[in-house]
Amino acid sequence: MDHPLRAVRNLVDAALKDLSRDFSRLYSRHGRPPIPPEWLLRALLLQAFYTLRSERQLIEQLDYNMLFRWFGVVDGR
Repeated sequence: MDHPLRAVRNLVDAALKDLSRDFSRLYSRHGRPPIPPEWLLRALLLQAFYTLRSERQLIEQLDYNMLFRWFGVVDGR
């Protein structure tokens, strides 16, 4: 069975692949490693799709919702 996010994920993957080179040029070589912008953009999309009203709700979903992890918001956490 196909979940609607499968099609969205394919579009997002393609768009972010095109942008990844631009993102990597923006990273500083000093200091703490940043949160990848790709994760932040994916998280914002899920926040909008699932009408999460706050970042706190988004973080709660990231902690336990496997769908959010599958969408690629976090990697290896």
